[in-house]
Amino acid sequence: MATSLGQVVQVLERLAPTRFAEDWDNVGLLVEPADTRAVTQVLFTVDLTEPVFAEALSLGAELIVAYHPPIFRGLKRLTQRTPLERVLTQALAENVAIYSPHTAIDAAPGGVNDWLCDVLGAGQSEPIQQTLESDPEQALKLVTFIPAGNAEALRLALGKAGAGHIGNYFECAFSSPGQGSFRPGDGANPYIGQVGQTETVEELRVEMVCARKHLAVVSEALKQAHPYEEPAWEVYALEPRPRQGSGMGRLHELSKPATLAELVSRVKVGLGLEHIRVAASEVHKSGQPISRTAVCAGAGGSLFEKLPVSGRGGPELLFSGEMRHHDVLARVATGSSVILCDHTNTERGYLPQLAQRVRNELPELELVVSERDHDPLEIV
Repeated sequence: MATSLGQVVQVLERLAPTRFAEDWDNVGLLVEPADTRAVTQVLFTVDLTEPVFAEALSLGAELIVAYHPPIFRGLKRLTQRTPLERVLTQALAENVAIYSPHTAIDAAPGGVNDWLCDVLGAGQSEPIQQTLESDPEQALKLVTFIPAGNAEALRLALGKAGAGHIGNYFECAFSSPGQGSFRPGDGANPYIGQVGQTETVEELRVEMVCARKHLAVVSEALKQAHPYEEPAWEVYALEPRPRQGSGMGRLHELSKPATLAELVSRVKVGLGLEHIRVAASEVHKSGQPISRTAVCAGAGGSLFEKLPVSGRGGPELLFSGEMRHHDVLARVATGSSVILCDHTNTERGYLPQLAQRVRNELPELELVVSERDHDPLEIV
């Protein structure tokens, strides 16, 4: 059975929802060919270089999943002047789609950072910086005030118009009692009370969430269902909320503490590296075991800045691809050790894991990890 590009994109979106990505990032389907032929083979790579693209063509891949987005900053032209422009124009000519998960797969449960935690050893993990997520159906909170006897009819009318949708539940509302007061002026036609006289009424405050796209219809339904000539109502924008288990970086508490030497060995094996860079604190040189670790794929320096130092409950080990020189010195001086493996070495080893996760959902596809993709820096 043929697999459409849309089907593959849906799977990638489930594994790494693009809404998890950082605001500065550019993730998702970046190149969509005019000829949306069936996808039979997918090539996975960290960086989409000209040699990697040539490899994709030789394999007959219809889709390239490039961890780093090849289109990152704005492009003003597509010519044959630069390697990136040549790859993009040829991708369109050869009907090859390009998709990038980048920080979405970093943040997602089971993504790159969770894989790095597994490399260090079993334990409990949580994001350093949780993903903030907005539900479009709950972008707004609508509040109105109504006599208790009319509240149920209003709730049903607002629900029918689209308000009160939370997950698999509809017509959701919260009501709390209170007193409303008002004085009808000249020309008013009050539902309760008399013109010129202050009236106090036992009312319910009714609250319902609402999508922005439904607000116009919901507001009209409120006016139609509310008994008051001039109903009082308010709309508040709701802030995004943290999503449990997803976010940038990881704080990883090892179930069984390990020495720095043991963790260095695990990193070498897990990432397939003969050499890594280590800045060891004095206490870890002496063999003191490590429990609290901080992990970030790629460049972790700015994320690690949010963490307290080791002596104040912060991580005893920082594990990333790269950090600034003086940041490393500062952490070591406070008792933490640092393991750095260069940027893409903390990402490339996850590609087989991602390919397998896609294979679990789309077993008919042929999924290949690039052999020409490699870290641009070599130890010589």
